[in-house]
Amino acid sequence: MAMREIRLCVPVLARVEGEGALDLAMRNGRIETLRLRIFEPPRLFEKFLEGREYGEVPDMVARVCGICPVAYQMSAVQAIEGLFDLDPGPWVHALRRVFYCGEWIQSHALHIHWLAAPDFLGYDSAVDMAATHAAALRRGLALQSLGNAIVSLLGGRSVHPVGVCVGGFHAAPRAADVAALRQRLIAAVADAEALVAWTAALPLPPGDQDFVSVALRHPRDYPMNAGRIVASNGLDIPVSEYETDFAEHQVAYSTALFSTLQGRPYLVGPLARLNLNADRLHPSVQAALARTGISFPSRNTLHSIVARAVEIHEALLEAIDLLADYRDVPCPGLGGTPRAGIGFGATEAPRGLLWHRYELDDAGLVRHARLVPPTSQNQARIEEDLRGALEALGADADEDVLRKRAEMVIRSYDPCISCATHFLRVRVAPA
Repeated sequence: MAMREIRLCVPVLARVEGEGALDLAMRNGRIETLRLRIFEPPRLFEKFLEGREYGEVPDMVARVCGICPVAYQMSAVQAIEGLFDLDPGPWVHALRRVFYCGEWIQSHALHIHWLAAPDFLGYDSAVDMAATHAAALRRGLALQSLGNAIVSLLGGRSVHPVGVCVGGFHAAPRAADVAALRQRLIAAVADAEALVAWTAALPLPPGDQDFVSVALRHPRDYPMNAGRIVASNGLDIPVSEYETDFAEHQVAYSTALFSTLQGRPYLVGPLARLNLNADRLHPSVQAALARTGISFPSRNTLHSIVARAVEIHEALLEAIDLLADYRDVPCPGLGGTPRAGIGFGATEAPRGLLWHRYELDDAGLVRHARLVPPTSQNQARIEEDLRGALEALGADADEDVLRKRAEMVIRSYDPCISCATHFLRVRVAPA
């Protein structure tokens, strides 16, 4: 039999946040080289934080990402408030969850309609989809706008919000503004429910892979901004013990770190959350999911697009419930008392678990910070997924088919490359 060698290079991955590429070499249907290259320059956010006063941290980490700034702020304040033994109270906890709902809605709506759907429908871009799927794209824009409105209400603006502080918020929204937004949320529920069915009806390629799902799990709520870290392999640990089981390492071809759980790749993100927490969904969301006919836990990572739609539906219903009894408060934030020590925080960014660790001195200055974003945690899993998906296509697969499937797999993770390139280990060899 003649040897068949395929070499693919996707020099720039489109429809992802940040700059990355894929190099692939196959021989007779077996992958010999597979590299998801992240070449965006490291952004060194941990070093920027050193020496800064604790109150500056929420606004600074919001600049890590323009799509998921709320997640960075929530993980940061959770870590610092835990260190200060500061409980901001039920009003703040409820409004922070609403704040997070806004980010999930806008991020997931953007990804589903503008980044991922073209892959499944055979288009090069969402612009190309517009002629035949205009209604779907209008729905996506409306949902994304609604998510941005929630973030703006509590954060002062939708991109890099500035409303969060350690202990609460800088200001409370007016009751009339909250009531008006809540009516918009109620009106959007039908669209969110329809979106679940629409994503499930997309021509999603089959796939069955063995992987470990990792997410937060809360005693009552669907995981978002609180809980223990759990995994489908039985792991169940407090946020503070993350470093005991999870580790990062660097590869020569990437400026972002690769994460492993007990030495193996793992999955974070909406599919992992749904795999581990479907029983925590709102009853109406559980019913909409059941009507899709897709069973969860799922071993097909392309079902992530369905999981994102499910989480939009969940976030809308939660925000409606949480804002039902909104009342003005005279002081939306509590001041913290600095103390030396180490604080840990973990929340569920749209793309998955986001873990923070801060070491402060007795004046409340940051001495050391570590941020572990979801995309760096997913990188090893993406490569593992690519290997399985592409080899499953077989030795006779056309090169264009391989390329399109590779890009589909990568985009299904909604990688936020800029978030992942915040750190780089540099070793200087002696002359």
